[in-house]
Amino acid sequence: MNAVLNLGKYLYAIPFAVFGAFHFMNAKGMAGLAFGSDILVYLTGAALVGAAVSMVIGKFDKLATVLLALMLILFVFLVHLNGAMAGDQGATAGLLKDTMLAGAALLYAKHEAKDKSVIG
Repeated sequence: MNAVLNLGKYLYAIPFAVFGAFHFMNAKGMAGLAFGSDILVYLTGAALVGAAVSMVIGKFDKLATVLLALMLILFVFLVHLNGAMAGDQGATAGLLKDTMLAGAALLYAKHEAKDKSVIG
């Protein structure tokens, strides 16, 4: 059973790496969500890939998941909230997804993270 439960770390981390790669492959298309800035899209992509790598290798994973949760909460307020309040179902889905993933990142930081050297 533990072997199955241990897959959770990878099932959580790997999609963030894929999302990060998507940011690099489609920065121009995503720039509209990042206030028109390609640089913010690349920075976000690097953060997503970095968090995923950190979780997989177990180095700075507590710091990475707390910062990941902070970034996702910022997405909720800066990217999705206005559209969700206007009744856009896609924006509402994005808001709920990012809220859920932020909560999971905080759970990871509290219960799964191995490297507590930066954040105790």
